[in-house]
Amino acid sequence: MSWSSSDFGPSAKVSGENGALEEQKSPKFKKRETEVYIGNLPLDISEEEIRCLLKDFSPLRVHRVQNGCRCFAFVDLGSMQKVALAIQALNGKLFHKRKLYVNSNNRSPKRTPEETERPRELLISEKASAQGFAGTTACPQLTPKASGEPCETEKPKTSFFAVPMEMRGSFLVLLLRECFRDLGWLATIPSIGGEVGLLVTSTVPQTPFFWAMHITETLYQNMQALFSALAEAEEQQPYLQDSAVRRGTRGLAEYHLGDYGPAWNRCWVLDRADSWVVVMFVDFGRSATIPVQSLRTLDSDDFWTIPPLTQPFMLEKGILSSNQVIHRILKGKITGALNLESHILKFEEFK
Repeated sequence: MSWSSSDFGPSAKVSGENGALEEQKSPKFKKRETEVYIGNLPLDISEEEIRCLLKDFSPLRVHRVQNGCRCFAFVDLGSMQKVALAIQALNGKLFHKRKLYVNSNNRSPKRTPEETERPRELLISEKASAQGFAGTTACPQLTPKASGEPCETEKPKTSFFAVPMEMRGSFLVLLLRECFRDLGWLATIPSIGGEVGLLVTSTVPQTPFFWAMHITETLYQNMQALFSALAEAEEQQPYLQDSAVRRGTRGLAEYHLGDYGPAWNRCWVLDRADSWVVVMFVDFGRSATIPVQSLRTLDSDDFWTIPPLTQPFMLEKGILSSNQVIHRILKGKITGALNLESHILKFEEFK
């Protein structure tokens, strides 16, 4: 790859004509929304190896840059959705014993006056999330704010909530890889829009986040097929051996549907402590602690072809009361998606 003098910006120091130290230039790329930035790469990595690293996202072009002891790359993936998925899948991942820094190749937005007034703790949290494995997204809830001047009109104050770990893209990418062997479900979520009906399956206390099933004909068909298959397999599936139960295990466990009683459903083991395991019921967005001996095997891929029935949402205004809305249908409209977690849709309920 060749570079012209206009393609360079200031970087390291080198000797000039008189032996003095002058500014060396480093490559500068035009910003593209379909490009992903990958930092902290090994110095000896080739463009072909970088392309292989992102093979799941069908890279179009790879630009490798080495500047002294730093090596990074810009990779064009062809769509903003693939960029978001690549960030969720690779940011923070160890590659050749190096922790990758993966981000979108966009200019950072200018800070607004409201942002400069945020608590220091929030700014630190946002800075850390941009460099870590999962992003921290803030969402607003309007509350009164006392003014410093007695004669001034009170201004609204914005409260912020961190996205729950089990709703973050990095967590869901891991779940989809280990349980469903497919990331396609995440890519379909941003296409949902307009007026919708949501069957709430779980809420996150004291936050606007909740899990719900988007009511469609496809959902109904998937529910019928999945629950029928699980009901038939329930007594045929043996209980898991103690040694086989560990983090990442796919299984079948009883999920309590409130007044509807218990039913056997798909789950994924999050952690284990002695004779207890923490599992995530992937079709309801709920975690539970259950005895190890209560887990049945469900490792056949035939049971994992249907994607998760539930998905994460954020209430545009207010907070849901878990006791009032679980297993209820909410009617409203999709108003957009979170910037850093585009698979979490914003929902405004009709009153």
